[in-house]
Amino acid sequence: MSRSMLPWLPWIRVRLTRSRRYGAAMDVVSDAISAVRVGRPFSHQVRAGGRWCARLEPYDGAGFHVVLDGTCWLLPDGGDPVGLGPGDAVLLPHGTGHVIADSPADAETVARAEPFARWGGEGPARGTVPAPRPGETGVVMLCGKYRLDRSHAHPLLAELPSLVHLPDRDGAHPELRAAVGLLAGELGGPEGERPGSGIALPSLLDLLLVYMVRSWMAGSADGIWPAALGDPVAAAALRALHADPAAPWTVDRLAAEAGVSRATLVRRFTARVGRAPMTYLTWWRLTRAAALLRNGTDPLAAVARRVGYGTPYALSHAFRREFGVTPGRYREEREGRVGREVRGVRETREGREAALSPSASSASSPAGS
Repeated sequence: MSRSMLPWLPWIRVRLTRSRRYGAAMDVVSDAISAVRVGRPFSHQVRAGGRWCARLEPYDGAGFHVVLDGTCWLLPDGGDPVGLGPGDAVLLPHGTGHVIADSPADAETVARAEPFARWGGEGPARGTVPAPRPGETGVVMLCGKYRLDRSHAHPLLAELPSLVHLPDRDGAHPELRAAVGLLAGELGGPEGERPGSGIALPSLLDLLLVYMVRSWMAGSADGIWPAALGDPVAAAALRALHADPAAPWTVDRLAAEAGVSRATLVRRFTARVGRAPMTYLTWWRLTRAAALLRNGTDPLAAVARRVGYGTPYALSHAFRREFGVTPGRYREEREGRVGREVRGVRETREGREAALSPSASSASSPAGS
């Protein structure tokens, strides 16, 4: 190495360390979301004006709202009202029930809130949104939900607060703002006008979720998992385990990957993550197996190989100890549950379409599902 390179070494080390931390964080975030996501997310654009108040019941998933224009209020169950302005994004990662309204409504008004599903639910329900009158200031929002299986959520997602408010500030969350702009463009026109929207919308919604979680992590000063992913030793170990969970990991091999001694790895990893490295690996392998069983059709032997178990029997034994059921029964139960949910959504949509008249449907223009 030439002497001219020596002054640059500290800068290079810093850049490499930041790059590794960022990579570990994104791998864990991606895996945490993939492990619990079920089916496709959906969203729609809602316009409202005048006096209005709508109730969203607790949901087995995560919900979000993004205000594109105007202002409104969100009143979470058991929490304080949150004022929302243009560009503000809100994530409800645990499906907390809440009310959205034109103002911080009192208890009596909240009790009379109209079910949100009637004018912005999981289908093209239209006609009861109080649309802004000419010249009136209203609100335009993107509203949506992600279907999640919370039976074995990653602790990173479990740590998220019940409400994540990401206000629009100059220069803050540029990736999130870009995703919101693209999503608004896809949802802003008449249904079916944008070619390829069937692929673009779900992909943009996935991006939106990732960026909202990232933004929370960047602003969380005391979060356990942001701290773990900022620790170079824990982050290196997590990156290795998530990159190849099926590898024959040992504490010694993982310590070598992190560039520290065995004792240092165990101490730092356990303190930051809350589990010993091998305990975390076992849990993550079984969580990945559950996701593969829920979302795929691979036979048990293939699933076992993908998550680091030598035989289907070994996976089945460990899986039953963790989940209380065999892998086969777990897959059957999840398939039955998803089927019931899909039928319920389809029946609800058909009922709404039959009940709503063409004249009523012109009051609002939600798009996408």
